[in-house]
Amino acid sequence: MKHVILGNGPAGVIAAETIRKRSPEDEIVMIGSEDVPPYSRMAIPYLLMGDIQESGTYLRKDQNHFAKLKIEQLHGKVKSLDCKTKQLIFAEEENKPLAFDKLLIATGSVPVQPPIPGINLPGVHSCWTLEDARAIEQLAKPGSRVLQMGAGFIGCIILEALASRKLELTVVEMGNRMVPRMMTEVAGGMIKQWVQSKGVEVFTDTRVQEITQSGSALNVKLSNGKTLEVDLVISATGVKPNIQFLNHSGLEIETGVLVNQHMQTSHPDIYAAGDIAEGIDFSTGHRIVNAIQPNAAEQARIAGISMTGGEAQSLGTMQINVLDTLGLISSSFGLWSGAKGGDHVELVDREDFKYVRLEFLGDVLVGATTVGATDHIGVLRGLIQSKTALGEWKEHLLNNPTQTMEAYLAKAQAQSAWMN
Repeated sequence: MKHVILGNGPAGVIAAETIRKRSPEDEIVMIGSEDVPPYSRMAIPYLLMGDIQESGTYLRKDQNHFAKLKIEQLHGKVKSLDCKTKQLIFAEEENKPLAFDKLLIATGSVPVQPPIPGINLPGVHSCWTLEDARAIEQLAKPGSRVLQMGAGFIGCIILEALASRKLELTVVEMGNRMVPRMMTEVAGGMIKQWVQSKGVEVFTDTRVQEITQSGSALNVKLSNGKTLEVDLVISATGVKPNIQFLNHSGLEIETGVLVNQHMQTSHPDIYAAGDIAEGIDFSTGHRIVNAIQPNAAEQARIAGISMTGGEAQSLGTMQINVLDTLGLISSSFGLWSGAKGGDHVELVDREDFKYVRLEFLGDVLVGATTVGATDHIGVLRGLIQSKTALGEWKEHLLNNPTQTMEAYLAKAQAQSAWMN
């Protein structure tokens, strides 16, 4: 049996290792599009901070790790997939078509390129690859003037790294708050206030309209009427599934590649995992692309088991976001923006940057958002994921939303004992 893994990020690596553990004699080929060892994009900010070297981003520290597991590594860019002949076609002429018995597509995300005049000028960079990181390191010197477009989840992680380099940093976000896709308006506003208190200028409800060259610098025209002269522009305006090469493959695709609970696509021998896989949302039952690393890891494990004839299935992907923004921890889980027909409780302490909001549907906790509250974050996730009926404990939480641990001990553990 020949297993081909397209993509060598966290999902690809975990799937390859899972397959090898279950099928010691099967052939495994893992394909990466960058000429570097498999690495974690989430480690790039730590590289920019100077906390690690490039080797610190590598997913496996032993350079012989994959050779020992007899996992063949190829470098190349796939331009198309032929489902009928079960072959991958490469963009490079020297790479012949690669046949497979089972295929996992784990090509991850690519940065969204906003349609802004000047976006392709020198000095404008995404922060997504090691090559990007090398370019940013050369330009982001202490005292440099840097503008970052985007204050979403990835943007806030990059912000942390840039701020550590002693820059003059300005962040522009078109939403009305920071991290608008994972935080309530109050929480996102608190994070903005916190970031500004650390010396970073933040403009929300603002777009970059144009970037022009000005000698060795860049002029950035904003929708709020300001024009800023900067040395570097970082584009962190979001990502999308890396699936363009699948357009004529015949696979069922919407936002991402549609998968079932076994990570199987519309072709029985082709699977998908990670940022490109569009599975079922745990909370709503609707389809969703959930581009977070814990989700990628779980889907990869399930795919590896399924590809080797095992029985494993996803219970649905859950929205889980935990973010450290210049020392302020925030999180959101499940239906953090609320459920139709549900109710909520909110506790706000702006002075001390503390915030808790719980979302209920009936007597079940279905979502939560926190800022500056790191205690019992795992308990919130557990209550939501277990869909525990809180009964009288819902009223306790409505009166005091900080009593989630007490509710968990009283209800979730009791439910677990009863079920076992």
